[in-house]
Amino acid sequence: MRLEGRHKTLAQTLGVVVTMGALAWASVPFYDWFCRVTGFGGATGVSTTASDVVLDETVLVRFDGSLDRGMPWDFKPVVRTMEVKLGETNLAFYEAHNPTDRPVAGSASFNVYPYEAGGYFVKIDCFCFEEQVLQPGETVQMPVSFFVDPEMLDDRDAKFVRRITLSYTFHEIELPATQATLTPDASVTTTTATEDEGTL
Repeated sequence: MRLEGRHKTLAQTLGVVVTMGALAWASVPFYDWFCRVTGFGGATGVSTTASDVVLDETVLVRFDGSLDRGMPWDFKPVVRTMEVKLGETNLAFYEAHNPTDRPVAGSASFNVYPYEAGGYFVKIDCFCFEEQVLQPGETVQMPVSFFVDPEMLDDRDAKFVRRITLSYTFHEIELPATQATLTPDASVTTTTATEDEGTL
């Protein structure tokens, strides 16, 4: 009986461990989905088309840019604020500069504040959808196309929002394999070929 009880306890313990592991594994994609659907935590919406409704109601959109610790770029919004109509498609730009003597790759994370407006801030296209690589000394202007969904006025928590802040933070990431340089190997190969031709 004692042995049977131990087996039962062991099975229950293993069941708890497996369940907790499954929940932990599923929590990240579920949280990401939840944030995108509800705008919780400042996550934005994404659309492939513009809004078919434009209202005279306006909101002030403020743009903010920052860098993760160790990211060597300079990064800032080109324009700090825009007054936009609800439903109107707008285009804003951020500027990034790589002052180093090496290529640097970056990935941008984003946030919308206040959080209640997150799900109504809809991006049509954005530099944050892809990794960015800047060559030594390169400066680029990166666009974000967006609109503020008029349905925000139907949300009791978001309908009084009149200022929205869109923030991006760039993090350095590993360079894509296509950015690897083969110059040293190529020069060695060329030198060897020249020496071989001289001996013929």
